[in-house]
Amino acid sequence: MSLTQLGSKQTTYSSDYNPSVLETFDNKHQGNDYWVKFNCPEFTSLCPITGQPDFATIYISYIPNVKMVESKSLKLYLFSFRNHGDFHEDCVNIIMKDLIKLMDPKYIEVWGKFMPRGGISIDPYCNYGKPGTKYAEMAEYRLIRHDMNPETIDNR
Repeated sequence: MSLTQLGSKQTTYSSDYNPSVLETFDNKHQGNDYWVKFNCPEFTSLCPITGQPDFATIYISYIPNVKMVESKSLKLYLFSFRNHGDFHEDCVNIIMKDLIKLMDPKYIEVWGKFMPRGGISIDPYCNYGKPGTKYAEMAEYRLIRHDMNPETIDNR
């Protein structure tokens, strides 16, 4: 395990999308299934058409396998979207796919709750369960039932 960001006195903030800043550490409780959840209320990206900033709270929840993402590296990674132009739906899928590649989790979901633009808010959700395991079934179950009662959700 080589964590270079945590405890560093010389933090570098990338101005371009940069998944290489992500770092992992070993899960010491691999025999247990448990949730790790990150609430990231200061996510910013750019509209790929207008270049205007988009603001969101990103929720990342996962059930770790062998590796876990280190939180400071995750913060720096999310910050790297600041000047990145992509649609909301693309951002949450990119985040999920980068974390799958990094950690190979048992299960992961990413939910972006973007602030309204032009009177409409967009809240994309994506998830993944490790193929051939109960987590794949769990992903399908959670996706089908995700946000079934949006009138009861106060997400802003």
